[in-house]
Amino acid sequence: QVQLVESGGGLVQPGGSLRLSCAASISTFRVYAMAWYRQAPGKQRELVASITSGGNTNYVDSVKGRFTISRDNAKNTVYLQMNSLKPEDTAVYYCNAKAPLTRINYWGQGTQVTVSS
Repeated sequence: QVQLVESGGGLVQPGGSLRLSCAASISTFRVYAMAWYRQAPGKQRELVASITSGGNTNYVDSVKGRFTISRDNAKNTVYLQMNSLKPEDTAVYYCNAKAPLTRINYWGQGTQVTVSS
């Protein structure tokens, strides 16, 4: 069983910061690729940031320089540090884990991020 529990979402003003956390119940967490997705109303779910088991990261162009994905393998946790937030960042953010070998995707429940004055 894989379980992902997210926290850290909320309401923030433009220019502000939030840090999302995803605690993973995965015994071999270190070999899973992890990612954050988001979905805004009326839009498709998009990949925001990813991090491989080796620590390589990638970002969608719209968040480059503002967001940072990281992982703490000792805590089985992945983070998304979000700085200089914009109203267009408003969305439900989902944690994702991809299993090695099977490549099966597991999803968190989603956490709401709202950027508004």
